[in-house]
Amino acid sequence: MSPFLRPSWSRRHFKHKLHTPGCFVQQLSRERRGAPAPPHAPVSASLWRRLVVVEAKMAAQAAAAAQAAAAQAAQAEAAESWYLALLGFAEHFRTSSPPKIRLCVHCLQAVFPFKPPQRIEARTHLQLGSVLYHHTKNSEQARSHLEKAWLISQQITQFEDVKFEAASLLSELYCQENSVDAAKPLLRKAIQISQQTPYWHCRLLFQLAQLHTLEKDLVSACDLLGVGAEYARVVGSEYTRALFLLSKGMLLLMERKLQEVHPLLTLCGQIVENWQGNPIQKESLRVFFLVLQVTHYLDAGQVKSVKPCLKQLQQCIQTISTLHDDEILPSNPADLFHWLPKEHMCVLVYLVTVMHSMQAGYLEKAQKYTDKALMQLEKLKMLDCSPILSSFQVILLEHIIMCRLVTGHKATALQEISQVCQLCQQSPRLFSNHAAQLHTLLGLYCVSVNCMDNAEAQFTTALRLTNHQELWAFIVTNLASVYIREGNRHQEVVAVQFVGEDQSRPQLPCQLTLPASSGFLRAWAFLLLPGTL
Repeated sequence: MSPFLRPSWSRRHFKHKLHTPGCFVQQLSRERRGAPAPPHAPVSASLWRRLVVVEAKMAAQAAAAAQAAAAQAAQAEAAESWYLALLGFAEHFRTSSPPKIRLCVHCLQAVFPFKPPQRIEARTHLQLGSVLYHHTKNSEQARSHLEKAWLISQQITQFEDVKFEAASLLSELYCQENSVDAAKPLLRKAIQISQQTPYWHCRLLFQLAQLHTLEKDLVSACDLLGVGAEYARVVGSEYTRALFLLSKGMLLLMERKLQEVHPLLTLCGQIVENWQGNPIQKESLRVFFLVLQVTHYLDAGQVKSVKPCLKQLQQCIQTISTLHDDEILPSNPADLFHWLPKEHMCVLVYLVTVMHSMQAGYLEKAQKYTDKALMQLEKLKMLDCSPILSSFQVILLEHIIMCRLVTGHKATALQEISQVCQLCQQSPRLFSNHAAQLHTLLGLYCVSVNCMDNAEAQFTTALRLTNHQELWAFIVTNLASVYIREGNRHQEVVAVQFVGEDQSRPQLPCQLTLPASSGFLRAWAFLLLPGTL
């Protein structure tokens, strides 16, 4: 017998066994007609009354249970309705034009007086922290909500999205507040417990590697990217493995470890060519790979070797611009990454082309591509406030300023130097990364207008702000030309200011810290410090 029929059968059997009033009435009618009674024991009036009471109690209990179940269902439905209503209002205010962030925050805060379950509580803290972090300057409240979301979500199973998003946002906030020591252990713990969640594990590895990169700890960043590449291989994501390896190659180029870069780029090229997947993702990997190749050749001074790679790079970006974004998500959650939006990649290709044109001496071509890139950047910045766009703009302006100075457009160069200053003032990190270059450009401008004292002051300031070997050598070379034009050849001027003060900075070219092929710099050093070579 089917289990769905058993309760109905049990009730019928139970009534017959206890001689319900209907059975008793049937027995009385038989007695009046003189018919023989069924072979049952006689039922007393008191027993009949007790049976009636039992049946009434059972009916009352069933009715009460049904009423309680209905009340509970109504309460759950009401709870879901008020929560969804508050969320709907909050999202409406957040997406209004202009956004009404204060009203959005009020709607989310109204969730807590209802004492919601832990899942709703943790998610609401995350939403509040995210809104406050991205749309307000109230970092203290944002941090408090994100910390609560992280704490509560760790106590809930199968709640990875809220848990790891809270950790990711909270670490970003810590870094923004210069609390890097608090962000690192948070990310390490999140990485440790996210190994069963490929997307978040890879994302958190990228985030911690980026944090180490910002601290100039490129060795630790490379180690993390290597761990990420191996993890991606284990979970079967060749696409994300290539992203990790290409990112590691970029850091190795920054460290000038050229011997390690070549085999890594060779491996990346094989992975990119063999991977079959989303066309836009494949082309973006190819663009990343070719950008690193072009940069590698330019760093090595092999300007002629760049042309084939640069041509392929320009063809790739044309191919990407014709492809439509595919909304189908990858089957492997570890593949849910994208290197750069294609609009950003287009600007990056312009930038790499400008760098090559400057080194090859094609100044008109450099100006042409710079103008195109800057026009596209202005359009993008009206819709996108990504920090990388400001970085692209500063680097493009630095190159075009040198081009203007060489071609004699001094007034235009000064205006563009002013633009760089304004951009750097908007971001402390951008100013920290480009302060030495900015003072160097001001020094070059002063040289072009024959203000040697000001040029010397700018170059001296730039030297104190950089530890980058090639930039340091470039500044020293121009400072040497200033001294020679002023007739100042006293060797203590440079030796005391730039060598004796801080041994941690790069030394002069004459002390063989630069490649032996840098004959031009060695000649300047000989002119400035005769007898030291």
